[in-house]
Amino acid sequence: MKRMSFVQALNDALDIMMAEDERVFLLGEDIGHMGGDFGVTRGLFTKYGGERVRDTPLSEAAIIGTAVGAAMVGMRPVPEIMFADFLGTCYDQIVNNAAKMHYMFDGQFKAPIVIRTAAGGGFGGGPHHSQSVEGWFMNVPGLVIVGPSTPQDAKGMLIACIENDNPVLFLEHKALYRVRGDVDEGKFSVPLRKAHIAREGTDVTIVASMKMTHEALAAAEELAAENISVEVVDLRTLRPWDTQTVLESVAKTGRAIVANEAPKMGGLGSDVSATIAEECFSHLKAPVKRVCGLDTPIPFSVPLEKVILPNKDDIKKAVQDTLAH
Repeated sequence: MKRMSFVQALNDALDIMMAEDERVFLLGEDIGHMGGDFGVTRGLFTKYGGERVRDTPLSEAAIIGTAVGAAMVGMRPVPEIMFADFLGTCYDQIVNNAAKMHYMFDGQFKAPIVIRTAAGGGFGGGPHHSQSVEGWFMNVPGLVIVGPSTPQDAKGMLIACIENDNPVLFLEHKALYRVRGDVDEGKFSVPLRKAHIAREGTDVTIVASMKMTHEALAAAEELAAENISVEVVDLRTLRPWDTQTVLESVAKTGRAIVANEAPKMGGLGSDVSATIAEECFSHLKAPVKRVCGLDTPIPFSVPLEKVILPNKDDIKKAVQDTLAH
């Protein structure tokens, strides 16, 4: 294994897949000479040239529209949308073109597209550069949504997504780009639609993803000092998420906390908590609790942003409350 950052792991995955399969190409704003706004594509333009690492105009609709057309004729595009908030400008191409392609053409065409994008808040980026957008797409059949939390999963899941024939929304939380970890060298893949037990426990289950997995693990570590055993489930794939692993964990612990950075209404946390309540009701010793962001746009002010976004202390309180029930 090799120690590398989240960004380096993503870059390594792209390099491996581009070297292996000439159908894989990248397109997006400033991904060429500049290497992307966060450095994920750095060095790939020099290695593979402008035909396969394409700088595009500032038009997300054009980027995803081009990717859809390329996928239809056999290519495997990996477009980058600089900030996840800008997915609103290419929503039609994702939802009404890519996600429906296989169904509309009865399998004659498919859309093996991996849309990489930087999501999440915590850095003072304001309301147009800080949103958690998975909830926008949870209700779209045909679309896979992935949100890794570690460099190992970032590399392995990106490789798995590029090899997958479905359109994938690959969410990269900006707060994780500098996180470092041990990553397997060479080509490997992490299975999609399979959650990971990031920490085993017996008293309560916390279901989380991306940055909230790290917040949950930090909370679990502090709660261990209070003799509270917490199990942390990292979803990894957000749509369709791994119901079996989650329900088995909740059946074991009898209590569940769902942690999601996005606002509570209509998001991933709502779907997970409702499913637990429906499918695991007889095992629950207390109601399912959700720890989510407040229902407000994210401000530029970092102190205000810290109030709006959930953290380990919010998770700790939810665990303590559910154990007191």
